[in-house]
Amino acid sequence: MSFPRDRLRRLRGSETLRRMVAETRLSRDDLLLPLFVVEGAGVREPIASMPGVFRFSVDRVVEEARRVWDLGVPGIMLFGIPDVKDARGSGADHADGVVQRAIAAIKAQVSGLCVITDVCLCEYTDHGHCGLVEGERVLNDPSVERLALTALSHARAGADMVAPSDMMDGRVAAIRAVLDEHAFEEIPILSYAAKYSSAFYGPFRDAAESTPQFGDRRGYQMDPANRREAMRELRSDFEEGADILMVKPALSYLDIIAEARQSFDVPIAAYHVSGEYSMIKAAAANGWIDGERAMLEAMLSIKRAGADIILTYAAADLAAHLDA
Repeated sequence: MSFPRDRLRRLRGSETLRRMVAETRLSRDDLLLPLFVVEGAGVREPIASMPGVFRFSVDRVVEEARRVWDLGVPGIMLFGIPDVKDARGSGADHADGVVQRAIAAIKAQVSGLCVITDVCLCEYTDHGHCGLVEGERVLNDPSVERLALTALSHARAGADMVAPSDMMDGRVAAIRAVLDEHAFEEIPILSYAAKYSSAFYGPFRDAAESTPQFGDRRGYQMDPANRREAMRELRSDFEEGADILMVKPALSYLDIIAEARQSFDVPIAAYHVSGEYSMIKAAAANGWIDGERAMLEAMLSIKRAGADIILTYAAADLAAHLDA
């Protein structure tokens, strides 16, 4: 009887062998944790559609930031939810806004942690869109002006990096120009460069209270059918000065992550979004899958596709089980 010469199972026979030949390795340094900040004091409010995720007041988000840092996660992404919203998203760039106060408090007490801020208007507008509106039309250029001022306010508060997520045309160049003009030329920009209009954002909109009050976001976020357009978006943000390019969501767009990694010599980030996270949590709660293994497998697939940085709500849980 003839047996194969190549026996690929030889290197799978023990845990030690499997670790030795693993091609993709996930570490704590690959992860960023999104955090939601609200007004008030002593707030740690669970988000029903995102098991294990909370809204924090400024005092409690400092505690969470310290916990995350102690676990070895190098950075967080802050999302602010003000008590009062208006059509202009006035709270987005207010010097005493909820995110601005959270930045200052975290940097004062957990100085080593990299504090990145989401730069968008959707959490601050009463209509829920990512820019200013005229009737039911989302305006590009006036929105970009507001976004640039928002990024500047975050830099002034002490943010280590700003991350525009709105998908308005030209916002990276405008933010870079404003930061440079005000002597923040060393603040990097992590651009949500290829952000798709996805069904997987539902739980986030609950968390951030940012569901559009009319229409949807397909007029500015990308069509899930398009790959070549994503490369144009990534190229545009790269040429405008983005230091890191992000693809969002992650799991349904692994091909975009892989092509971005091949095309650009800057770090590539991916956002494992709320729906992707909550699906795993829900299936695990029902006993249908091993939640811990499934979450790790999801992260490995994103890293294997080429992401250098993964933004995920599971960052703290994963960090407890990962090597540095």
